[in-house]
Amino acid sequence: MSKVRTMEEMPLSRFHYKMFAYASGSTFLDGYIIGIVAVALSVMQTQLDMSVTMIGLIGAATLAGMLFGGILGGYLTDLIGRKKMFLIDMLVMAIVSILQFYVNDPMQLVILRFILGIAVGADYPIAGALMTEFSPAKNRGALLGGLNGLWYVGYASSFVVGYLMLSIGEDGWRWMLASSAVPVIIMLISRLNMPESPRWLASKGREKEANAIVQKIFGEHVIMSAEPETKEKTTYLDIFRNGYGKMVIFVTAFYSLQVLPLYGINTYIPEILAQFGFANGTREYLGAAVINIIYLIGLLPALYLVERYGRRPTLIWAFFVCSISLFVLGATSGLNMPFIFTLALFVIYGTFNTGMGAHCWIYPNELFPTHIRGTAGGFTTGVARVASSIGTFFSPAIMASYGLSTTLYICGAVLFIGFLVSLFMAPETKNMSLTEASSLNKSKDIEQDSFASEKTAN
Repeated sequence: MSKVRTMEEMPLSRFHYKMFAYASGSTFLDGYIIGIVAVALSVMQTQLDMSVTMIGLIGAATLAGMLFGGILGGYLTDLIGRKKMFLIDMLVMAIVSILQFYVNDPMQLVILRFILGIAVGADYPIAGALMTEFSPAKNRGALLGGLNGLWYVGYASSFVVGYLMLSIGEDGWRWMLASSAVPVIIMLISRLNMPESPRWLASKGREKEANAIVQKIFGEHVIMSAEPETKEKTTYLDIFRNGYGKMVIFVTAFYSLQVLPLYGINTYIPEILAQFGFANGTREYLGAAVINIIYLIGLLPALYLVERYGRRPTLIWAFFVCSISLFVLGATSGLNMPFIFTLALFVIYGTFNTGMGAHCWIYPNELFPTHIRGTAGGFTTGVARVASSIGTFFSPAIMASYGLSTTLYICGAVLFIGFLVSLFMAPETKNMSLTEASSLNKSKDIEQDSFASEKTAN
């Protein structure tokens, strides 16, 4: 007789890698859609009359849309299911991507990029919840953190595609923006075969369907979880109740502080490279692609370290190293330093930032229970995108008014604040079941109540 095991105890299999591919489409598309506009803007500026403010709006519109997409999409994911939202979201993204080809006015593009941002923002909590609920406990951090790496693949791919499309001519920017429809349609078709999350089904009282999916995928001697998934009604305010409010504050804070400088720097990285003296025709675009591919070097050790040493130390030290790297870049930006020196600092910053970004997927999905996992993940992602849009919108104005050095100092200071937040608030969830991880704050509350009761009795 075979031993009964849970989904979280199962070893990595082909199925888990397939689910990773479904979920990683979210980060790939985010990186691609954000990146392609950076190249398109450089072409558009020669054809359309755009102020610095309008350029900032176009760059930030997608990120601003992600606020609403995350907040609404995460809640709908918990209400109607992971798979259904995945498909609806991809359909919207495909339509809007194609419509970008036909814009005749910068404001039209702002509106479309905002809608596109809503769709991208909604995809994040869907992907995170689904990957989390199928992952083995001992590999969950690596699988979730690995999703972050596909953002850089998408971002680098956008610069390569944009560079190749520069030869099209005046309408090149239209083809660049519409090109996101290709990976979107591929992802839409591939997601048709994915299963619904058994944990979500059980949380809605559909245990028979949940068990059928588990046994179909893993076999008859595998159950969903050692701890039963109780039927729960999804209410938005639950993410702030029962001790989860503190977790929302922590995740929102460190997530926002991580992405604010990330998007501010990466959206305009070709211009930043040019100011460092590396502009030569259009090679700064290829340079941006190469730098983002190199950033992935930081992901593999991060995925190992997050499982070996835990979530907390790998987040804290990543913030610290990123902060110092940008401070040094700011101090040397006007000194005509050797290319290898500047590249090394960008690589150090980027690789540690990639590792740090993995936690933006791990913590939101481990710290909250199934019935509000998508809601909490969507809320924290949405609010973090406000920080992203702020960084994207103000970066060109700050660079134009105060110079690159000051811009990098500001980004370094933001990351140092993230270091302090993580130092005082980051919990440890390594090797915990989802039930244990999502009950961390409750456990602390119980311990505090017990201590208070003992003190009163004495």
